[in-house]
Formats: sequence, C-alpha cells, structure tokens
Amino acid sequence: MKRLRELIDKIKPNFEKGGKFEKLHSTFDAFETFLFVPNRVTRSGSHIRDCLDLKRVMIVVVVALLPALLFGMYNTGLQHFRAMGVADASVWTCFWFGFLKVLPIIIVSYVVGLGIEFISAQIRGHEVNEGFLVSGMLIPMVMPVDIPLWMVAVATAFAVIIGKEVFGGTGMNVFNPALLARAFVFFGYTPYISGEKVWVAGLSNGTGVVDGFSGATPLTDAASAVLTKADQVQWTHGAPIDWFLGTIPGCIGETSTLAILIGAVILLWTGIASWRIMLSVFAGGYLTGLLFNLIGANAYMDIPAYYHLIIGGFAFGAVFMATDPVTASQTNTGKFIYGFLIGFLAVMIRVLNPGYPEGMMLAILFMNAVAPLIDYYVVQANIRRRNRRLKLAK
Repeated sequence: MKRLRELIDKIKPNFEKGGKFEKLHSTFDAFETFLFVPNRVTRSGSHIRDCLDLKRVMIVVVVALLPALLFGMYNTGLQHFRAMGVADASVWTCFWFGFLKVLPIIIVSYVVGLGIEFISAQIRGHEVNEGFLVSGMLIPMVMPVDIPLWMVAVATAFAVIIGKEVFGGTGMNVFNPALLARAFVFFGYTPYISGEKVWVAGLSNGTGVVDGFSGATPLTDAASAVLTKADQVQWTHGAPIDWFLGTIPGCIGETSTLAILIGAVILLWTGIASWRIMLSVFAGGYLTGLLFNLIGANAYMDIPAYYHLIIGGFAFGAVFMATDPVTASQTNTGKFIYGFLIGFLAVMIRVLNPGYPEGMMLAILFMNAVAPLIDYYVVQANIRRRNRRLKLAK
C-alpha cells in the first residue's frame, strides 16, 4: 500500500488545477478516496471530525449485503438443478452456476451506473458521489436472475438519471434508486418481474423442466389462492423453514431471510442502519397480518402473520431499503412511524391486491415521498410541547 500511495502522490499533480489532466480531477479523486482515507479536514464551521466518510459507510453496507448475495448465487444454481431433476448437485456446483449467471447482472449495473455518475461529475466539476457503491449492488439483488441484461442497463440508467442526478446526486434524491430501477422494470416490462415467468435461470421457456416442478414463489401461491377463490393456499415450495433459509425461487438477493438478518446484525453493530426503522417495519407487517387474520375474508388473509415477514422481499426491504438514510425519516419518532407504515402498507397491498402480490416496493417508495412530511409534523409537535412547557414555567 505504501508503494501505491507513492505512485498516486507522484501522478496527482497532473490531475490538479493547471495539470495536464485537470479536467479528469473528479475521476482521479474518486479513485484516490476509494483507496485511501482523504487527508483533507474541514477548516471552518461546525462539523463532526471523523475518519468514517461516506465511502466507508457504503463499503460497510456492501459487506452486509454479501451474505444475501452469496446465498443468492448458490440458490440460483440450486433452483436450476432442481428444475432439471439433478438432485445431487454439490454446493460448489450450484454456487458456480449461480455466480456465472449473477455476475453479468452486477457488471452491467455498475458499468452503466458508475459511467453515468462519472460523466455527471465531470460535467458539473463535482466529486463523484459514492452512493452508487450500494445501489449498484442492490439493483441486481432485487431482480430475477433471468432478466435480460439490456433491461438491467435501461433500468439502472433510469434510476441514476431520474432518481438521483436530476435531484442533485447522492444525498439529494427523494426515492431509493434501486427501488426505482425495480419499479421501472415492473411497470415497463411487467412479465419479467411480476411472477408471470418462471424465476429460474435458463428456464424461462420451460425447456427441460422435470414434471411437477413449479417456479412459482410463495407470494405467487398466496395470490393465486385469492384469484381462484380457493379455501386455502397451496404452497408449492416447501415449508416456512425453507422460506426462512431461502431455498425457494425469487429475486437474487431476497429469498434468504437468514442471510438478510446476518446483514442486519452487521449494519446495527456498526451503527450504519437505524434499529428503529427495522423494528417498526417488522412490527407493522406482523400486526397487520394479525389484523387480517381476524378478518379472514380470503385465503391470503388466513395465512399466519409471520409468513409475511419471511416471504417475498419483506425482510430485504426492511433491512436494506427502508433504512436508506437519505430517503427515510430523520427524526427518532418519525423513524418509528415511517417504518410501521411501510410494514402496514406492504402487507395491505399484498392481501388486497392479489394482482400484485409483492407490496414492499410500492410501500417503501410511497413512504419515501411521505418521510419529509412525517418529520415536519414530528418537529412541529416537539415545538408545540416546548412552547406549552415554557408557558407553564412562566
């Protein structure tokens, strides 16, 4: 690392003002600060001095995402070989197959997203925003593995340009960019992400699938029970323990609640994510599930409340999407309200709109828009309480 530092210091003057490549200063600064903690400090104003800059925060989030990503690669291979009738495929065989399927999606996401970020920074003469270090990983993880790469590229471009850059870049965006990418695919190319197609790598056309294999997710099973007016849900993939472990079809990073909770521990232990939001999202979803159990108007309402927490993208959204510090509520009280309403809306959309069985995406995007309003009323309530105490003191 010492020699790398010396090399960077040697070529650095070429990228500074007056240097041969001064127009590429933003690009050079991005790579330098990614490799080494910046040696610049704030000279004026009231600021917190800390070595933990935005890049380090984002890297911690990427590390927290790795358990879900690595399991998603393994599960991609597992579902493929199950569909082909290969029951004795090894862990390594499954993982390697999934790795080769998922890696191109990650590469496309980063190449397109970072390319736009770098171009935007150069045009504006600003530093490159670090936020896409996480968004570039989240976008592939909320996509089905058989999605066309060009679709990932278009969705990523939409999320970065419309979701971030038009608002001013990282820290200024209203909506979570990764969810915007998913929403773009859902509304623009619905069959690829609505569950209409089989979510198993290489089997979109059904060729080679063994008899009796179903690529339906648990959410699709529950929604089908409502649409067909069945007395109860017929689960085609295992039991709750399988859903918790993640050995079921689904989006790349969303199937394993266990792997997601490992990531949650990392985020909470490092203080990166808000426990208030995570806890309230799960509480909101569970209590809403209990409420629908009391109503019991259809088969979806009758499923145990905790099922909602371990199927679909509920856990992934609660841990990695709802806790986005830019788009979430900022006040402590607001975080409880924000998280609870996400859980409530996600389950309500699932149960009341079987045509769209996964409600987490829409719930979070809606609450992203409402978060500033929640904070406003929380602050105003605090002001009114303090004014009342001040009048009583007088």
